[in-house]
Amino acid sequence: MTTTLLRGRTLSFLRWPETIDDHSAWRYEEDGGLLIRDGRIVAAGAYADVEKQAGEGAKKIDHRPHLLLPGFIDAHVHFPQMQIIASYGAELLDWLNTYTFPEETKFANAQHGRRISRLFLDEMVRHGTTTVVAYCSVHKASAEAFFAESHDRNMLNIAGKVMMDRNAPEGVLDTPQSGYDDTKALVAQWHGKGRQHYAITPRFAITSSPEQMEMAGALCREHPDLHMQTHLSENHAEIAFTQQLYPWSRDYTDVYEHYGLLGKKSLFGHCIHLSEREADALSESGSVAVFCPTSNLFLGSGLFDYQRYRTRDKALRIAAATDVGGGTNYSMLRTMDEGYKVIALNGEKLNPFQSFWQMTRGNAEALSVAEKVGTLDEGTDADIVVLDARATPAMRLRMETVGTLAEELFLLQTLGDDRAVREVYVAGRPAKTDMAL
Repeated sequence: MTTTLLRGRTLSFLRWPETIDDHSAWRYEEDGGLLIRDGRIVAAGAYADVEKQAGEGAKKIDHRPHLLLPGFIDAHVHFPQMQIIASYGAELLDWLNTYTFPEETKFANAQHGRRISRLFLDEMVRHGTTTVVAYCSVHKASAEAFFAESHDRNMLNIAGKVMMDRNAPEGVLDTPQSGYDDTKALVAQWHGKGRQHYAITPRFAITSSPEQMEMAGALCREHPDLHMQTHLSENHAEIAFTQQLYPWSRDYTDVYEHYGLLGKKSLFGHCIHLSEREADALSESGSVAVFCPTSNLFLGSGLFDYQRYRTRDKALRIAAATDVGGGTNYSMLRTMDEGYKVIALNGEKLNPFQSFWQMTRGNAEALSVAEKVGTLDEGTDADIVVLDARATPAMRLRMETVGTLAEELFLLQTLGDDRAVREVYVAGRPAKTDMAL
């Protein structure tokens, strides 16, 4: 039994912070302690109190003056797109055809999938992210590679093989039956193995035939405990094409509704151009709208109306994500910085406590995994990020005039990146240090 005692300034959220002064929404210890035993947090609070419970032989690690928070969570990411991040000059559908689909054909090769899985999870850890919701490619081998790498690291990740049987090159197509069969096999092999979770993954309505959408719905009925992930209302041309392909539908969301894909574990990437009826349907079903600000800005898709979706009479559940490779970086700090700007362009502001709630507990709640990750609560898995607000010369200079925790968090969000991440613990194990060895 391994026991580790971490010391530092600890911050964890209890609920959504209504204002910048809503102190009851978070738990902050200036001199905090986290006692970790066999990958879980068994005590949290003031260091002096936690130290008394450590016992003989506990390994003590002092991270002062840095901040200890729950590891970041990324709710929508395409790991096969690592080598097309920062590709110039296309809107969504052209971008998919020009860059994405040709790149994803490479994942028929299992060794390529394993290499990119390793490099992708390295990048996640480097940026302080300990849980992702990943789209693999259409190839069963890509999901096997991702899960194998994730399991080796003992990470809690959610992923699935993409299902797509039309409107894409031959090298990235399956069939309704093979998509169903491969998914069933992957669920049997990986879901619940260690900390792995499977997500049923029809890419989006454009690349799945009605027959495949039926299969996706069948999978959701057969496995009601699984997540489902897809894309919705990212781009005007995408919406128009979807209406052509499903002319009977009231709107884009109605397609997914028809096939039984809405629900509390259903994750819909982007959701920028929703009608009021669509937003109501997502809200009533408990479905999650996933905010991908860097991707939405980069591809010119539009501005996600975060505060309106959150506060409307039928509020939406919201998660946030990088979306790599349509997104422009791997960092949830950078993502929430861009998210702040998107929200500001819609005439609202997101205070820094709300941003850090979103990328920790907020995303965990949206993914229905808050009992395991996203907080520093006792009994949860010890996925932790250590942040240094003085990581760069510019940050050190700005910190000379920072006087509050809110200002420090906003500095980390605005100027921080992977350099601000001093250490990452995955199930209690120092993952960033191990990666560097």
